[in-house]
Amino acid sequence: MKKMIKISSLLAFAMLMNSCASGYKKINPETINYVSKSIESNILLEYKYDLLGKKYKKKETKNNIKLIAVKITNNTEKEIVLGRDFKLSYENGNEVNLIETEKLFKTIKQSPASYLWYLLLSPVQLYSGTTTTSNGYYTETKPANSFPIGLIVGPGLAGGNMIAASSANKNFKNELMQFDLNGKTIKKGETVYGLIGSNSNSYDSIKVKVQ
Repeated sequence: MKKMIKISSLLAFAMLMNSCASGYKKINPETINYVSKSIESNILLEYKYDLLGKKYKKKETKNNIKLIAVKITNNTEKEIVLGRDFKLSYENGNEVNLIETEKLFKTIKQSPASYLWYLLLSPVQLYSGTTTTSNGYYTETKPANSFPIGLIVGPGLAGGNMIAASSANKNFKNELMQFDLNGKTIKKGETVYGLIGSNSNSYDSIKVKVQ
């Protein structure tokens, strides 16, 4: 019996740990060592896939989205704007369909409300000691003391994970907005860094396509 209780406790603990909110590790596009490169009409593109971790990575994969860090250097003689003067395309010629930043965030972010299920732990009682009663025919053993540990653990885990998820989402959104290249003017000789989202489930090579 004790072995069964121990196994059940371990399984419950493992389930709780796998269901915890994920933190967000900043990508910092300026510090990335870019290996993949492409140049066209004096516009140099450098990029990197595989940026997210934990729950953000799972949401990215589930929704067939690729978040890509890019470094674009304008070596032309004029100002350029992504989407107006040039676009990004895959090696097969298909255009990289960029996802609007707000939509990208809403699709990949964690859902703080999903951690409310921890409130289901509220009825859990912690028992200690036993009492034995007998009426002459049979003997019954019951827990002597109980403590409503679920009322502490349930709301605590729910609240803690909701706060952690919200904080991680805020950091994620701030970085996406900071490196949003939509409508950004890239001056002559300037290098800019960005985070873009594409509807794709592959890691195809990307190149510049001048308009």
